[in-house]
Amino acid sequence: MKTAYIFPGQGAQFVGMGQDLYNLNSESKSLFEQANEILGFRITDLMFTGTDEDLKQTNVTQPAIFLHSVILAKALGDKFNPSMVAGHSLGEFSALVAANALSFEDGLTLVSKRANAMQKACELQPSTMAAILGLEDEVVEQICAQIDAIVVPANYNCPGQLVISGSIEGIEEACAALTIAGAKRALKLSVGGAFHSPLMEPAKVELQEAIEATSIKEPICPIYQNFDALPHTDPAQIKQNLIDQLTGAVRWTQTVQKMIADGAESFIEVGPGNVLQGLVKKVDRQAQASAAFID
Repeated sequence: MKTAYIFPGQGAQFVGMGQDLYNLNSESKSLFEQANEILGFRITDLMFTGTDEDLKQTNVTQPAIFLHSVILAKALGDKFNPSMVAGHSLGEFSALVAANALSFEDGLTLVSKRANAMQKACELQPSTMAAILGLEDEVVEQICAQIDAIVVPANYNCPGQLVISGSIEGIEEACAALTIAGAKRALKLSVGGAFHSPLMEPAKVELQEAIEATSIKEPICPIYQNFDALPHTDPAQIKQNLIDQLTGAVRWTQTVQKMIADGAESFIEVGPGNVLQGLVKKVDRQAQASAAFID
C-alpha cells in the first residue's frame, strides 16, 4: 500500500503547538532547543505560551510550523515510511527534511531566511490575497489574465477553491469580476502580502543564493513539488523548484491528483492542524486521509 506523507503550510499554527512533542523525549526536546539557538530567539516560548498575534508574524509562523512537522516526523521513527511526500508551500521544506534530503539545521535556516525575505517583499508594496470559491480554475485564470493590475492564481487548493494573489488594486478588481462571473465567495484574506506572485520576486532573488549554497541530497522517496506538481528526486531540480515556488503557484490540487494517479492509497498529514486532510478529500472523496500521531 503506497502511503503519501503531506506537510502543511502557513495558517496551520495554533498556540500550544509542539508542547506535547517537546515533552515527549530527550531527542525532541533537544531539537527544539537547537532551533532556539539557530533562530536566535526562544521560538518555543512563542509556540507554547505566546499569543495568536505572536504566531501570525511570518518570521515566527513559518519556523514554528516547520518545527512541529519535522520533529513529529522524526518522533514517528520506523512508522515514518513514505512512498512519496509533498508539502503545501512552506511544507515543502518540512517534507525535504523528513525525507532526508535536507538536514534539520539547513532546513530551519532556509525557512527562517525565506520568512524574513517574504516579510521584506511584503513591505515593499501593499499587496494581499483572496480565496475564490465555487468557480472552475480556468475561469479564475482567464479573469486574472484580463486585469491590468498584478493578480495571479496562487494556491490551487482543491476543485472550487483557488486563492489569488496580487496588488491591492488587482485583488479588488479581480474579486469584483469573479463575483460577477458567479463565484460563491470572493473572500479577502488577512495576510501580509501577495505570496506566490510576481511581487515576491525580491524574496526569490534573496532566497536563491541561500538555496544554491545549501546541500540537498537525493530524498528517500520522490517529493511532489508545488511548482510543477511532479515527483522529483534530482537535487538540482529540487533546488530550482524551491526557488521558483516563491513566485509560482502552489499546485496542490494537481499534486494530490498526480500522487493518486501514481498509486497513493492513503495520505498522512504530518504537522499542526488538519487542513490538508480536508483538501485531499475534496480532490478525491475516495482517498484515505488521516493525521500522524504517536502511540
